[in-house]
Parts: sequence; structure tokens; C-alpha cells
Amino acid sequence: MNEVKAAEEVHRDYWLEKGRMDLRESLLERKNTNRAKNVILFLGDGMGVSTVTAARIYKGQRNGKFGEETVLNFEKFPNVALSKVYNIDYQTPDSAGTATAYLCGVKTNSGTLGVDGRVVRGNCSMMGDETVKVKSVLKQFIEDGRAGGIVTTTRVTHATPGGAYAYSPDRDWESDTDLPPGDDDCKKYGVKDIAAQLVDDNIDITVVVLGGGRRAFLNRTNPDPETGKIDTKTRLDGRDLTNVWMSKQARRGCKARYVWNKSQFDEVTADNTNCLLGLFNPSHMEFELKRNKDNEPSLAEMTRKAIEILKKNKNGFFLLVEGGRIDHGHHDNFAKLALSEAASFDDAVGVALQMTSTEDTLIVVTADHSHVFTIAGYAKRGNDILGLMDPLNDEVTDNMTYTALSYANGPGAGRRNLTGVDTTNEDFRMPALVPTTDGDETHGAEDVAVYATGPMAFLIQGVKEQNYIAHVMAYAACVGTDKSHCTEDHTLKCDISSAHSVSYLPTLTSVYLRWVQAQYCQDSLPSPPPPPQPPQPLNSDSRTTDPIAAALSVAPYGCGKDWMGLTTDGPGRGDYHPMVADSNLTPCLLNHFLPTLHPSRRACGSQGSTRDVLVNISQRMKRGAM
Repeated sequence: MNEVKAAEEVHRDYWLEKGRMDLRESLLERKNTNRAKNVILFLGDGMGVSTVTAARIYKGQRNGKFGEETVLNFEKFPNVALSKVYNIDYQTPDSAGTATAYLCGVKTNSGTLGVDGRVVRGNCSMMGDETVKVKSVLKQFIEDGRAGGIVTTTRVTHATPGGAYAYSPDRDWESDTDLPPGDDDCKKYGVKDIAAQLVDDNIDITVVVLGGGRRAFLNRTNPDPETGKIDTKTRLDGRDLTNVWMSKQARRGCKARYVWNKSQFDEVTADNTNCLLGLFNPSHMEFELKRNKDNEPSLAEMTRKAIEILKKNKNGFFLLVEGGRIDHGHHDNFAKLALSEAASFDDAVGVALQMTSTEDTLIVVTADHSHVFTIAGYAKRGNDILGLMDPLNDEVTDNMTYTALSYANGPGAGRRNLTGVDTTNEDFRMPALVPTTDGDETHGAEDVAVYATGPMAFLIQGVKEQNYIAHVMAYAACVGTDKSHCTEDHTLKCDISSAHSVSYLPTLTSVYLRWVQAQYCQDSLPSPPPPPQPPQPLNSDSRTTDPIAAALSVAPYGCGKDWMGLTTDGPGRGDYHPMVADSNLTPCLLNHFLPTLHPSRRACGSQGSTRDVLVNISQRMKRGAM
């Protein structure tokens, strides 16, 4: 373990400084009002808050740390909210109704995809009414001339990816073998299985589709190329949808490839491929801990390949990335498998951050629902998150130890003596309270977290209904029916009270820096040009007509309203003045700003003249680095 880190944490100065630095980071956070050229939605299936916490510890401990202090890639995002996940007919949701919410902007019934609540699961009677169908953000991107892609570790016809393109009364209708035989309404209204919808009706959105689920695309004439078998879920209509997909892409003039193993996948580049279909398993892809690295790519590798291809579209792209097997690990009480999947999911987020810019790419990370998964006991710091409780607290009445992780229900039910048992094994079922059959641990109904960075990410805040996520993504990207806020210069008109403070922060900070220079530095600067005139309000809303008040809203907490030397009343209201009037403000300002500007805690020093320091700071602020 990292003992140096532990030693630092003992002293109060460590936590005081960390708190100050976190506060400074929040104070200097810039509201990005650019239009999102690209949107990437990362969906951790079943990744509730307790899973995020446990995955954080798991990932840190696998890297030699205590674990609790680890920060996942998406936990660095500046904007966080909570999402209410219920379906309109169920308190605890399923992954189809939730997918329709966060991808299409409409809450609906459990088990249905891409339709509103008038459609009852398994019933085709309403499918002749086109108004029950709701369009996903992915489809809206395609209509806007941008590219679309789906990456998942589940079957590409499963609930989460299906929500991006399918209209189905039942999430389980993945192959034509699943359609209800003899259903007159389904036949009357031409309801197709989900795999057929992907290839027949959405060829223009499938620029990149990577995941599992090969069986629903193959016919019963030829065996699966990997297993040599004909699956019971292979198609009855005699079609090989992989061939259909390739033919359709060729007619569109798209340089396409279909791959089903890792070596074929590795041959694909953005130069030799414009459209890519990858189906790497008859059913779901393997768990990361069980994955044959010669047969299947990782989620991070698929994410990288997808972005490389999608970025070729100069207008932008929408990409859905699902870590789908987090959910499957939990359903079997295989906590190690679930946490490993969550850690791999975070790796994929890291890849996207490396390959894109927050200036033009909105990245949202969330879950569809949680699980009845908990972290309990009073284990010591650094105790293996998969291990037994150390020490065993006195309140345990049967004197048997237990694991830190457990479930409210599931196949791992039953109190067991775990002495000598390797609870860190990937096939160990964590204990559960209420017994269920294999794979039937249930979802949880509590809110899940939403994390966001990039254009308009500040709209992710508060406690919102899950369908709000789709509306934020569409608004940020200027797609869909409401584009009244969009401009031709790829920025957005924002009716928000703090809009002016965004524009004023660099100007106000430059005034303050000049005062710092005058007080602490030996060299001098020429008088600055007059500051720019305040921007005109965007509308008549009283909340946005006072730029000075808006500018003052960015003042460091506790520094007072005159912190920038602005006159706030009288004939000269709003004029800028050197910061010399109130010496009592000095300690507050120095504590807030100087440590962020120069390692020596001064705005001038051995790294160059004051002019150099201020120019460097100004450039950093323009880039959004401060």
C-alpha cells in the first residue's frame, strides 16, 4: 500500500489544502456554452452509486493503492446530477423502459423500446399508430447529417442498444424466432424483430455497430463461424443479415466491413473502413476477466475504433457505449465480475477523453438503474473490497465473519461460514439475503448518478427524471425539433442568469492580476486598454440585464461584493478601478487565487517577468485551463 499517502492524510494540512484546491477548481469552472459537435453517452448497465464506489476501490486496489481515495475517470467530470429511474408502470425499472427514457426523452412501460406508454409490453395493437413511436437522439443526429455508432458488451439487439434504433412492444423480440406466432396485430402492422429493424430500417445509422449477438443475424443454413453450431436463436426467415448489411452499405457507397473476431477487428482502420459491423459472440461478449484476448476486443478497444471511424464525419457524431455486463455480474451475485466490468467501462471513458475535446464533445456517463448491492460493515481502510470483514465487529451475534459486499437478494443467499473461503475468486457468489434462482438478483429502484463534461454539461444538475438526459444531449447538439437556441457560429444562445459572468471572468481576473503585480512585483506594465463594454443582454429577462451583478456573482466566497474594485453604485456604477481601496480583502484574494497562478504562491517570480506570467495566465484562461 501507499504508506506515503497515508502519512500525508494524518495531518490536517493535507485535508485543508485539498479542500482549498477543490474549492478553487469549482470557483474557476467555466460554463461551456459551445454547441456540441459530438455527443458520447456512456451507459453502465446496473451501475448504481454503490457499484461506482466499490469499482473505485476495486480499481485502486488493483493498482496498489488503498482504493478509497481513487478517482475514476468520469468522477473528474465537473457536473453531476441524480436521475429518477422508475418506469411509468413499475417502481423498479428494467433496461428497456429506461433506454427509451434517456435515449428518446420519453418515459414508458417496462420492457418496451422506442414507444410511449400507450404500448403495452408484448401487445402489437397500437403499433399501427405512428405517433406512439419516439425518435432517439441517435436518429436525430443522422437526420442532421452526422454519424452514429453503437458499442456494447451485450448483444447489439439487447435493451440498451435497441433503444437507440428499434420500435418494439417487447425487448425480447431480438430474432424472428422470438416473435409471437400467429399474432394478427403484429403481422398486420409489420412488426419486425429487433435485429431485422437494425439492418432493414436503420442502415443509415449503423456506421459503427460493435458488440455481441451474432446469432440473431445468421440463418440456419450455415453454422456459426466460431462455435461451428447452429444456435436455437438463429433466424427462421433464411436471411443472413450480415450479408444484407454488407450489400446495403455497398449500395450506399460506404466502404464496409463485417468482422467477428479480434484479428479481423485489428485489421480495420479509419483509412480502409467507413462502415463497420462487428459481432464477436453468438450471445453477449465475455466478461472482461474471462475474455479471450485473441478472440474478442475489449470495450476500450471497441470505443477507440468507433471514434476513429466516426470522427471522419466532419459534421460530428453520436456514440452510445454500453458497459452491459456490469448488470449481468450483479444478477448472479458475482461481484468481482461486475466490478471488473465497471473498471473496464471506466477505461473506455478514459479513451474517449483522450481522443476528443471538451470544447466540442459532450460526454455523459450514467446508469439505467442500480442493483440491490451494498457495502457494509466497519472494515479497516484498504481492506480488500472483495474480502472478509477485518476486524469483525462485536455486533455480529453468530461470530461468523462476512464479506464487505452483499446483496438483498440473489442466488448467493444463505449464511455460510466463510473462514478459509477465497471470496476474491471471480466465481464466488457474494452473500444475499433473499434466495432467487440463478441470474435473478433484482434491480434497485434508487436514483442513479449522471456525470457530464463538455458543451452545456452544466445542464446536468439537480435531481431530474431520467428522460431529461436525452433532452440535454439534443439541446447541446442542436438536433431534434427545437433549434430556436442554435446559432450559425456553432455557439448557443443561453437564457441563463450567469451568462455574463462567463464573459467577464477573464476581464475581471486581469484587473485583479494587475493589482497583484503592483503590490508584489518590481517591474511594471503599461496601462491596459479600456475594458470591453458589457455584452448586450440576450433578452428582456431581468435576470440577464445586469452584467455587473452577474459578474460579481463569480466573486470568491467571503471576499465581499467589491472584490474586483468595481463601483457598484453612483454615477460611475460599473467602472473598473485598481484594487487598492480595501486592504482587508488582500488575505482572502491571495488565499483564493495566488496558489492557482504560480508554484511559489506569487504572481511574479523566477520563471519570467510579470508580463510573461500574466500573458501565460491569460492564454490558459482562454483555453479554459483555469
